[in-house]
Amino acid sequence: MESCPSIKNILLLDSEGKRVAVKYYSDDWPTNSTKEAFEKAVFTKTQKTNARTEAEIAMFENNIVVYKFVQDLHFFVTGGEDENELILASVLQGFFDAVGLLLRGNVEKKEALENLDLILLCLDEIIDGGIILETDANVIAGKVASHSIDSGAPLSEQTISQALATAREHLARSLLK
Repeated sequence: MESCPSIKNILLLDSEGKRVAVKYYSDDWPTNSTKEAFEKAVFTKTQKTNARTEAEIAMFENNIVVYKFVQDLHFFVTGGEDENELILASVLQGFFDAVGLLLRGNVEKKEALENLDLILLCLDEIIDGGIILETDANVIAGKVASHSIDSGAPLSEQTISQALATAREHLARSLLK
């Protein structure tokens, strides 16, 4: 019986293995303490590797973990042992690139914490209930940006894409009157 690929969790940890943003889509870790133990174990197992240029893959507790590091952030995507590593890697790359776009290339813990709402929206756009929805970073970042636009903010405080979206919205409203 074939099934659709699924993700068990996505973890974004800092350089000490502490949570920045995590989402679990599986009941494999029923309590918060088991989730934290898994995060610590995965971090400890992978911290000695050099996953800065390309994603690395590891087998851990009957799970495939695909991971990549940048600055003081560690990105992890976990799937079951029978999942396709390339699909997991494409989810990881989509998340990694979308976060890079949303943080405007300044991918570090401080910036990630200041924009945690965008990162959590990003996770929601990539995966729903373990099912992969999107892996294209530009699409993900675009959807997150459109969710987070504050059309009430003055145009001078909006990014160009936010200002264009606001202008488009105002134009559409004026045409519909």
